[in-house]
Amino acid sequence: MSKTIIISNRLPVQLQISDGGLSAIPSVGGLATGMKSVHSGGESLWIGWSGLTDEEIPESLENEIDKALENHGCSKVRLTENDVEGFYFGFSNRTIWPLFHYFLEYSEFELDFWNTYKVVNQKFADAILEQAGDEDIIWVHDYQLMLVPQMVKEKRPNTSIGFFLHIPFPSYEIFRTLPWREEVLQGLLGSDLIGFHTYDYERHFLSSVRRLLGLDVSFNDIYLDNRVIKVDSFPMGIDYKKFRDAAVAHEERKENNKSDLQQKLDNHKASAPDTKLILSIDRLDYSKGIAKRLNAFEYFLNKYPEYKEKVRLIILAVPSRSNVPQYQLLKREIDELVGRINGELSTVNWTPIWYFYRSLPFENLIDLYTSSDIAWLTPLRDGMNLVAKEYVATRTDKTGVLILSEMAGSAYEMNEALLINPNNFEQQADTLKNAITMPKEEQMARNMFLQKRLERYNVEVWANEFMNALHKKSDVEDVNISRKLSPSLTQEVIEDYGKAKNRLLFLDYDGTLTGFHKDPQKASPDEELYELLDKINSQENTTLFLISGRDKQTFTKWFLHKKYNMIVEHGVWISKEGEEFKLLEKVKDQWMEKIRPVLESFVDRTPGSFIEEKNYSMAWHYRNTDPDFGQKRATELNTVLTSLIGNDDISVLNGNKVMEVKSSNVNKGRASVRMLGEADYDFVFAIGDDWTDEFMFQELPESAITVKVGLQKTQAKYHVESTKRVRELLNQFAQI
Repeated sequence: MSKTIIISNRLPVQLQISDGGLSAIPSVGGLATGMKSVHSGGESLWIGWSGLTDEEIPESLENEIDKALENHGCSKVRLTENDVEGFYFGFSNRTIWPLFHYFLEYSEFELDFWNTYKVVNQKFADAILEQAGDEDIIWVHDYQLMLVPQMVKEKRPNTSIGFFLHIPFPSYEIFRTLPWREEVLQGLLGSDLIGFHTYDYERHFLSSVRRLLGLDVSFNDIYLDNRVIKVDSFPMGIDYKKFRDAAVAHEERKENNKSDLQQKLDNHKASAPDTKLILSIDRLDYSKGIAKRLNAFEYFLNKYPEYKEKVRLIILAVPSRSNVPQYQLLKREIDELVGRINGELSTVNWTPIWYFYRSLPFENLIDLYTSSDIAWLTPLRDGMNLVAKEYVATRTDKTGVLILSEMAGSAYEMNEALLINPNNFEQQADTLKNAITMPKEEQMARNMFLQKRLERYNVEVWANEFMNALHKKSDVEDVNISRKLSPSLTQEVIEDYGKAKNRLLFLDYDGTLTGFHKDPQKASPDEELYELLDKINSQENTTLFLISGRDKQTFTKWFLHKKYNMIVEHGVWISKEGEEFKLLEKVKDQWMEKIRPVLESFVDRTPGSFIEEKNYSMAWHYRNTDPDFGQKRATELNTVLTSLIGNDDISVLNGNKVMEVKSSNVNKGRASVRMLGEADYDFVFAIGDDWTDEFMFQELPESAITVKVGLQKTQAKYHVESTKRVRELLNQFAQI
């Protein structure tokens, strides 16, 4: 029976060793809670680091730890102190975390960090491979494990792998600064489904994939070798019922059962009934904008002095990564800010800021949520920010105002909150005033919509939607007209090839026999290709044609001495058995003088593009341009050319990163059918990779074996994944 394997940096269990004994306590929190519906029963396993390094685990407790984790459906990955230092505190939190949150100045690009990150990701991948079968579903979580999907996919190509990033994915301009950017993208692309909190993060990721790896992206599908990788957004929810029920129970609690914190909050509100409590809860992290929030609060009190002694800001800063230097500096900055503001603005009866640097138990969080009139959450960049959702869930009477940074992922779902730019002090001051004076009716109207949405799309729904998408992800056969040329189908084709009495083969060149190059003139054939073509061309009763959009001068230089049959410029010229090229079609070239200035103007306005001028056609190449900009210009050029040529007997071909203008009566389909009519062939084979080859697939008879290179929709019967696979297939022909 297949199982679900969840992988995260930390396990949902806290291990504690004291007095030679061991305790295992389930964790509470967003991910652990959200995965309950997935990680249940005997059909799931959670793999991660236990939180204890090898140096901290006595040998005598090794088996006991494994058993304790097994009781919770978990299995550990062993890490040393050096692993944790370089992988977690190093690359994860001193390189990726600041970079992905747009704090480029804090990112450290240390080779040692990167090497350790790779080693530890391999440890996680190995732990998965020990446990996983081909039918299992694997869900990898977060930025610490971005290389794991590819490491697993290499060994288990048929396993379904999902990946979810819980932090923002930065824009291409930020991400490209990472020295190991291609390796990170390739690691993520081992997944079958990649999830983000918001569409913006998804869009940034797809842009980086297009620009850095040059892969084809269609909407939210990425085409890679023989796979289609789905990318989508799944905004994470909270355990709404847990927070709602806790708030209801909190209200019903009698005075003598209230916590010390709640009693102090009640006393404060009783002594100053008109005072508004403003709550700010964050991990102590520079991405949370705590320092800017404190400065904005000071600005507010100075701009609206009538609210002095009428408001109090409660800052709860939860300790985080306290051994990372940048966090130590941040702690000092906030301590000093709080001290200065309180020192300058406090009165005998009033301290503007209550500052807590600690973690609080769940009960005390509910105390703060239910007692605070305003939640003020202004991260400079945040993947989601669940505190905003938790605050709204606890407002049982629907009062309370949420002020939320528009830079938080949750802002996209919470439009009823007061959204602000965390860098705009003027706006924050005015928004605070708006929140303080907002009528209860408006508060309740806003929170009613928020609560309904949060209750409906909770954390369990989030987890189930991701898993359903991973289960249902369409395979390659569903998104292509053609069938994959599988080993069994290949064997049938080889057998037909061997039995045939007279064979005809049409082989495209660029993107089929060889990969694409930035400079088309450098895509010359290698010795392996010459040897392969020689073998096939020398077989009895076999007619081989190289059929290409290339110009005749280039193919003369590369292939004429080999005496292959060649058709070039999409069917304009033909050469048989080493003869000089002859015109296959009567074509005109007078139109070229009219088109050339148009193409030249697009070259001038599109850096990286260039013109390839042939005898009877002109091609505008944009493979070396920025992918998005090049596609935009191609669309524009297509419109210009279509209107310009009007009823002239010329047409525009949209190929793979190239637009070619040529005579309408010339194409590979017309040329291949003419060759087919010259003899009686009982085996016809055609293979190519782009739209120019579709004419050939369409015009050849139904009995022909037509093969598309790549995963795009096609008129061909079959498809193969890559040029490597093309050569493997032709090598099998050559062995007959």
